[in-house]
Amino acid sequence: MFVPESDPLRGDRRLSPAAAKQLSPQALAYLGDALYEFHVRLRLLLPAQRSHQFHQSVVAAVRAERQAELLVSLLPLLTAEELEIVRRGRNAAGRVPRRLTAECYQQATGLETLLGYLYLCDPQRLQALLQQLPVTEY
Repeated sequence: MFVPESDPLRGDRRLSPAAAKQLSPQALAYLGDALYEFHVRLRLLLPAQRSHQFHQSVVAAVRAERQAELLVSLLPLLTAEELEIVRRGRNAAGRVPRRLTAECYQQATGLETLLGYLYLCDPQRLQALLQQLPVTEY
């Protein structure tokens, strides 16, 4: 995913890590969820496929179970500060949907929180981590 240094959605400024940490983990996860789905949609857009197949591929790739797996694969690459953001996100995960385990939902929320935080503070790091995540058709 191309994450521009100057983003019209974010304005021409980044938040400081201290300012981003003032946001609730839920707010960061909400942003991170949208960012990750957008990233997956961009990656799966080509080659062109029928809209139903495209939708199914995106849904499979953004499921909480898949996000939890991806977080586990990223953990060795994360800094201490990033691990703290993930921990805050995991601990703030709300009510768990019936089809998921609490651990899976917490891990997925941790990943989303990290992505939202990096989008606001460090877009280059966000791009580097997103490039580490495999996105394939399911």
